[in-house]
Amino acid sequence: MANDGAPWYRDAAARALILRRYLPALVASNLIWEIAQLPLYSIWNEGSAGYKAFAVLHCTAGDVLIGLVSLALALMIARAGPVVSWNWAAIALLLVMIGVAYTVFSEWNNTVLRPAWAYSELMPVIRLGGVSFGLSPLVQWLLLPPVALWAVQAERPPIQ
Repeated sequence: MANDGAPWYRDAAARALILRRYLPALVASNLIWEIAQLPLYSIWNEGSAGYKAFAVLHCTAGDVLIGLVSLALALMIARAGPVVSWNWAAIALLLVMIGVAYTVFSEWNNTVLRPAWAYSELMPVIRLGGVSFGLSPLVQWLLLPPVALWAVQAERPPIQ
């Protein structure tokens, strides 16, 4: 994972990959996910159409920020250099670990500590340490960031 060259943030190809390919993939996939999982939250039955639209956009923006920060942290931890030398598997694993860790904290903070939102009866939950966590947000962070990262790999061989 270590690299003798310049760090990733000094590589124009890495910045372009993140901003022109990873970011749009992350925005699109999280927007679709947030719309699809809306019935899993109480807002589905309680909120107005305008509030639901605001919630989807707000949550998508938050997801994108989490995804970008998680990727930046993963690249720093992996000591990534130019994009051509990235250890894609290690970066994806770190990306998932960081995203899931933040999601577990955020779900606990926003559903237990300071109830900012609630799950509907449709949300599948898992219980950890006496706290119920929504399965949908955890699956979101297990799937979307690494899939977005995989989809934008510059060196991925073409499908035949």
